[in-house]
Amino acid sequence: MLLPIVRFSRAKRARICREDYQSAPSFGYCAAHDQPYFGYKLHGVATVNGVMTHFDLSKAHVHDIEYLKDIRHYYPNCPLLGDRAYLSNPLQLELFEENRLFLITPMRMNQKNYRKQPAVFRYLRRRIETIFSQLCDQFQIQKNYAKTFRGLAIRILTKITAFTLLKYLNKYEFANELNHIKHVLI
Repeated sequence: MLLPIVRFSRAKRARICREDYQSAPSFGYCAAHDQPYFGYKLHGVATVNGVMTHFDLSKAHVHDIEYLKDIRHYYPNCPLLGDRAYLSNPLQLELFEENRLFLITPMRMNQKNYRKQPAVFRYLRRRIETIFSQLCDQFQIQKNYAKTFRGLAIRILTKITAFTLLKYLNKYEFANELNHIKHVLI
């Protein structure tokens, strides 16, 4: 998910989150929204039940595959569903050989030997997209009021923690369906 810091037109003169070169925002492009942006990317790994187990912020220009290289040691002998950004045959082979990690990504329609992804994987991918949609709509995770990178990181951590707590309360205290977190907020 993209996390813009300021509007693209103000990016060159903005001083937000630029206190350190290592954590400074950068320019990136979101193919899903067909727009350039200035900020960060939020990467996340979620369970089948929709609970985020790992997440990380990276600069906008860093490719999504780099995050996968960082977390592969946490999930040995495990299937991972990814979107089309993780589509890389050499990487899939490397992950399987080194960590027995089975990366499942949908094929692009213009690829040779195109096959539609099985329905069960499409259903699970929709659940993950629902997590990001809920974080954007109900928790407004893409709105930035932080002035430092540390403030932004704490804000993101707080929102994901609150989201996870609401999922827990919904499941075990109120016996609601997993993706219906609005009921608890009222």
